[in-house]
Amino acid sequence: MSYILILYYSRYGATAEMANYIARGVEEITGMDARIRTVPRVSTVCEAIEDDIPTQGSPYVTLEDLRNCAGLILGSPTRFGNMAAPLKYFLDSTISIWLSGELTGKPSGVFSSSSSIHGGQETTLMSMMLPLLHHGMLIVGLPYTESALITTTSGGTPYGPTHVAGEESQRPITEEEKALCKALGKRIANIAKKL
Repeated sequence: MSYILILYYSRYGATAEMANYIARGVEEITGMDARIRTVPRVSTVCEAIEDDIPTQGSPYVTLEDLRNCAGLILGSPTRFGNMAAPLKYFLDSTISIWLSGELTGKPSGVFSSSSSIHGGQETTLMSMMLPLLHHGMLIVGLPYTESALITTTSGGTPYGPTHVAGEESQRPITEEEKALCKALGKRIANIAKKL
C-alpha cells in the first residue's frame, strides 16, 4: 500500500497530536496509508547517539521511509519563526535523496504549532517548504474552500494547518484546527493517489 510520510518534531506534544489528525485525513483515501515518524532531539553540548527506538511516541524516521513515500508532510513547532533544529538537522542529512531525485514530483505539505497566534507560524511553514522545493516536491496548501480556514479564531493558514498552543502549551487543538489537519492529510493523499 502507498503511504504518506508524516514527519514531525514535537517538544510538548501539540505537533505530535496534529500529526495524528493529519494521518486520519490521509487514511480517508482508499489505498493510502499514513506513516508517522519523528526525529530525535539534537544535543546542545555534543553530538549524542540516540537509541534507534524512542522510549515513547512515533519511531524515528529513516532515509528509507523518505525514499519510498508517495508524499511527505512535515511538522514542527515554531522556533523564532523557523522550524525546530532537530527537523532541520534531519533534512540536512537527505543529500543522497536530493542527488537521486527520489522525491521529485511527489506532493508535500507542512504544519506547525506555536505558543501565540503571532508566533511566526507562517514563516515556520515557509521555512519547511524550502527543502521540499529543493527536493523538487509539489507544495500543497489549504484552499479557502475549507470552511474552517475562514471561521478559525486560532490556528490555520492557506500554507498549512497550525495550532495556537498557549504560553504553557496547555490549549487543546480546536475543532477548526483538527478539521484543517485532516483536510491537509486527505488532500495530499488524494493528489498522491492521482499522481
